[in-house]
Amino acid sequence: MPLHRASAEIVPLDRIEIRVEPWSWAFASERRGEIASHFARLQAERSGIWNGRVMLMNRYAIANGVLRGACFETDYANLCAWRDWDFADPAIYNVFAVGALRAADGAYVVGEMAPETAGAGGLFFPCGTPEPGDTVGGVLDLAGNLQRELKEETSLDIGELTVEPGWSAVLDRRYVALMKGLASPQPADALRARIMRFLGGEQRPEFVDIRIVRGPDDLSPLMPNFIVAFLEHVWRQ
Repeated sequence: MPLHRASAEIVPLDRIEIRVEPWSWAFASERRGEIASHFARLQAERSGIWNGRVMLMNRYAIANGVLRGACFETDYANLCAWRDWDFADPAIYNVFAVGALRAADGAYVVGEMAPETAGAGGLFFPCGTPEPGDTVGGVLDLAGNLQRELKEETSLDIGELTVEPGWSAVLDRRYVALMKGLASPQPADALRARIMRFLGGEQRPEFVDIRIVRGPDDLSPLMPNFIVAFLEHVWRQ
């Protein structure tokens, strides 16, 4: 049966301009001890989690098809605590690019996250929170971030896919999921088999299974709200 969740706003975008700016996050400094304890518990439960550096957004605006904003660098532990504590600082946004991977027969494919990862068991398109290396000239390089995540998680090279113009911003609570349509020339079954062969050769793959999503009846409670909202929006077109 189709899922019914809290609505998310979906905004078409022609361009994204998110600049990197130095910024001191009061939440991270004021609750440092609590954050460290929380992250230690997460690591004890899921061995694949490590405390790298990530980029979060602290302001943005959308006008005339352009999203402009500012992002800052912080620890992944801070992101996890902020997220797990019901988005403790309402001025912050988790912004990330998402590859909406569609097969030649119109089906979408999503990956099941490995049990040792932060998203254990969840069903996701290729995506990941940007890192400091995902910047060019002081601007967040979301296209480059997406290309890297796609390759790491599925082995697919973005050059072999049809990259649709523009983006769809799914605004879901404090998430700003920037969806990029990626079309494969392979049908869904062949695309799944190819990715599964790659995953089978990896020591610690991020995905442990690939699911085919052909319509509303294939939606799952294991999918984050931004993916459900995006797919339902696409199928209404």
